[in-house]
Amino acid sequence: MKTETKIKKAEPNLARRSFLRYAGAGAASVGLLAVGCHKSSSVTLATNIDIGSGDVGILNYAYALEQLEAAFYIQVVATPYSGMSSTELAYMTSIRDHEILHRNFFKAAITAAAGASIIPDLTPDFTSVDFTSRAKVLAQAQAFEDTGVMAYDGAGYLIQNPVYLTLAGKIVSVEARHAALIRNLITPGNFVGSDVVNTTTSLNNTLTIAQVLPIANTYLKTKVSAASFGYIAS
Repeated sequence: MKTETKIKKAEPNLARRSFLRYAGAGAASVGLLAVGCHKSSSVTLATNIDIGSGDVGILNYAYALEQLEAAFYIQVVATPYSGMSSTELAYMTSIRDHEILHRNFFKAAITAAAGASIIPDLTPDFTSVDFTSRAKVLAQAQAFEDTGVMAYDGAGYLIQNPVYLTLAGKIVSVEARHAALIRNLITPGNFVGSDVVNTTTSLNNTLTIAQVLPIANTYLKTKVSAASFGYIAS
């Protein structure tokens, strides 16, 4: 019993230290991670994995989504779409760096708190995405960002550890900034729409884990299930 208490007390400190370590990383180190981690992430030992339950399950859920987004923007920056301006490249590079840091934060936090309970590296499948087309890349980016924000908002209430909840709030606020920027690139002057924010309450719409994972799995060779949260990948 004493050992369990010590572990629970240690989790917030471990999560906080992991967050600070990665949040303080410079752009140069992120660039190296974009190359090195992208190569290693192609190796996976499973074709269908489950995120688990409780707070660790939610962290794994977020980790899965951040892996997907990081892989997408790594590809966008590595193979710029036709006509990409230097400003747009800078935007995409900045978003890529954010997503890599988010991904690595979750990996460190889950490893520190739960060890073997962390899900493996996922293998993305972007064969349906035309990375040469500005319109298609930005449309896909908007879909990822909007879904990501609604996913965080839809799962936040399930988090029990207040430290994890606070950190999730800090990350989703960055994802919302990405979403607004992408919308403005698609339609200058537009940063939000009724498809993501309720026009009556001005609150962001939400999506459940069972609604989000089928969407994410469309772009993953490694399918993700969440049996404890009502979804099993087919």
